[in-house]
Amino acid sequence: MDYKAYAMIMKALGDETRVKIFDMLSEGERCACKLLDEFSVTQPTLSYHMKILCDCGLVSARRDGIWMRYTVRQETLAEMIGFLNRIAEGIPEGIEVCDCKEAG
Repeated sequence: MDYKAYAMIMKALGDETRVKIFDMLSEGERCACKLLDEFSVTQPTLSYHMKILCDCGLVSARRDGIWMRYTVRQETLAEMIGFLNRIAEGIPEGIEVCDCKEAG
């Protein structure tokens, strides 16, 4: 993955509804009809949210009759977790003081 892909994931999770959907999917595959039951949104609005989650690679979709079924893409999630862990490991403890001189 690259920074653009990470940014797309973060942007996708920058919406409360999509965060809740993603959390629901962490419990296993869900049909769009079940997701609709949880939210007071229209089917086109749900489709919009799911498109964003699928486009960034966090969620995969498969057709099941007239409905779509959604699951978390474990590979993408693992890669994002690895990226965040690398950042967390690189953060120094304590406060660093910058010793550079400002141009004056």
